[in-house]
Amino acid sequence: MSLCLSVVVPMYNEQDVLPLFVERLRPVLDELGEPYEVVAVDDGSADQTPVLLQRFKREWPQLRVLRLRANSGHQAAISAGLGASRGQWAVTIDADLQDPPEVIAEMLHVGRSQNVDVVYGVRTDRSTDTAFKRSTARLFYTTMRRLSGIDAPMDAGDFRLMSRSTVDAVMALPEHNRVLRLVVPTLGFPSATVGYRRDERAAGESKYPLSKMLKLTLDSVTGFSQAPLRFATWFGLIGFTVAALMLLFALWQKARGNVVQGWTSTVLIVAGFGGVQLLCLGILGEYVGRIYASQQARPSYYVAYDSLADDRRADERDGNQARI
Repeated sequence: MSLCLSVVVPMYNEQDVLPLFVERLRPVLDELGEPYEVVAVDDGSADQTPVLLQRFKREWPQLRVLRLRANSGHQAAISAGLGASRGQWAVTIDADLQDPPEVIAEMLHVGRSQNVDVVYGVRTDRSTDTAFKRSTARLFYTTMRRLSGIDAPMDAGDFRLMSRSTVDAVMALPEHNRVLRLVVPTLGFPSATVGYRRDERAAGESKYPLSKMLKLTLDSVTGFSQAPLRFATWFGLIGFTVAALMLLFALWQKARGNVVQGWTSTVLIVAGFGGVQLLCLGILGEYVGRIYASQQARPSYYVAYDSLADDRRADERDGNQARI
């Protein structure tokens, strides 16, 4: 029997919230009346998350545990789960319960009834987030829409439903540092949205501190926009123009005999142009680094364990014993 739905859940040190997540997710999926699987991707957790997953798996046959060899990051964990998923539809959701599992049924209904490939979960109420979080999120989406020209839905994170065609298209892309909230809109597949209220984290601590948010922003800008390179070009042209004007001004002053020797103006000019040059080199370095990483073609994650393989071996043993 082919699976209708795959639910991909990246997890990193989620021992506190995992029992609550399973308690809410399983009834939602059971009530669908469709064959499904839950692909829980353990992203190198250092707590009791792997132990709890194995415990829940014994009681929940549809739960599939995928363990990565090392912590590879949120986006890599989602990619690993999508690559292993088998359902006609795949939904990605975090385990912190900020995105309500109850919305999955509505997403599946919208995807089928409107015949679209992607259904984005859009946060229509973010009152539980801090003012800093809301403002930086809006700044991120606004900036990326303007720099890259990608029509990404505002306030849509990684809670989305995708058709099998969309998943296959995403996984076929050669890039390693995928930012899926921008990759999926780039495909331009027919899409719809479902609004929901974003809740507070049910338990545990956030796995997206400011440092990871800044890294996600940097990967998004350098991965989906050439605007920074154009900024570097414009900075270079402006610097060249100003330098040429300063040279003409200096020659004119020398011809008039009004040359005043001083170090202040020299220091300011050298520091200003040096700063612009370093900024441009930094921007170029980010793109060169991405090209270098792409040429190395190193996988962004390594799968250490997949419970599906154990299940298949167990089925084969049972079949052989039955024939005997």
